[in-house]
Amino acid sequence: METNQIILQGTTSQQLIEDLKNAFREVLEDSKPQTNSSIDKQLMTREEVCDLLQINKSTLWKRTKTGKIPSYGQGRRIYYKRSEVMESLTPLKK
Repeated sequence: METNQIILQGTTSQQLIEDLKNAFREVLEDSKPQTNSSIDKQLMTREEVCDLLQINKSTLWKRTKTGKIPSYGQGRRIYYKRSEVMESLTPLKK
């Protein structure tokens, strides 16, 4: 059985606290699921897209049906990828 020894000689209580905080942060970061956490890959609901674009649901429905904004579904739920919603915006010519 392996035993680990902790030597605190010459370490202040503040240094120990900071070292423990950093160790806990590393453990928590390593335990997070490995997913694409980029906000651009985030799925949004119809309500969230309407709030983002400041449009109503009928306008979103029209843009979805014409293919301007791709949608994804699971059962009766409809989702949109944030990156694709943002890509659907076109720059205005001045």
